[in-house]
Amino acid sequence: MQDDRLLTPREASRHLGVTVTTLSRWARNDLLPAAYTPGGHRRYRLADIQTLRAERERRAEEWESDAVRLYEQGCSIREVARHFDCTAGIFDNWSSL
Repeated sequence: MQDDRLLTPREASRHLGVTVTTLSRWARNDLLPAAYTPGGHRRYRLADIQTLRAERERRAEEWESDAVRLYEQGCSIREVARHFDCTAGIFDNWSSL
């Protein structure tokens, strides 16, 4: 079955748009299940990657609408970032607002 295909960390990180380091941290923190080769290398099921990606996209849409609402209510970009516990740099593409 195609969803049971195992991906290398590099392949999985490309699917999710994150670094291999981030992917490894998620696996260590049990946020993403990992299988191991006999040599001890991590592999990730495509189905798990697709599920995580869909969840991240859903959360991002919710997060974005909340951030826009706060911004429109008069919060500065820094205040919005602080609310979401991130840096203001994440909002760099908001320069057109």
